[in-house]
Amino acid sequence: MPCAKYTPEEVAAKGDTIYRQRLQRIVEPEYEGSYLVIDIETGAYEIDADDVLAARRLLASHPDSVIYGLRIGFSVAYRIGRPFAVNQQ
Repeated sequence: MPCAKYTPEEVAAKGDTIYRQRLQRIVEPEYEGSYLVIDIETGAYEIDADDVLAARRLLASHPDSVIYGLRIGFSVAYRIGRPFAVNQQ
């Protein structure tokens, strides 16, 4: 459901700020590769290997959440296409 209070850019900026300032040092490297979802209004968050499960848990406890998600330790959460091959010749 779209959030009229924030543009997608505002959600991303606020979520990234919360992650970098409050959570990054707490969750890395223990949860590297897991998904983290943050309610940008309260700072509440959930971590899971499955991004949908993390979001469902966050919404169960904070139904009006404005959610920002990321993959811990990665610059992007998803990749489309073939995975990078190691030692390709």
